Amino acid sequence: MDLPSSAAPEEIQRHEATVVVRFFASARAAAGQDEETLTLPPGATVSDAVRALRDGHPGDLGRVLDAASFLLDGIAVRDVTLPLPDGAELDVLPPFAGG
Repeated sequence: MDLPSSAAPEEIQRHEATVVVRFFASARAAAGQDEETLTLPPGATVSDAVRALRDGHPGDLGRVLDAASFLLDGIAVRDVTLPLPDGAELDVLPPFAGG
């Protein structure tokens, strides 16, 4: 079955990704807020989100991001080239000390 010329296949219909970034502990202090919403281009990755955070927050946040772990929708990120789906939550977890 042929598609009308105005229809595009799903794989070409790419939209921006809106990602809610939540900051915890020293990341919250460095960012100066609990959370931030990023709008990223189609195909953006965790690494792209981290870069956008660095660009938007000169100062201590970059140092915190260097040591941080990330959760994407509650799952530990092991590969920062992982694409970000629209509506995702990215948690920034700095190293925690305890005792």
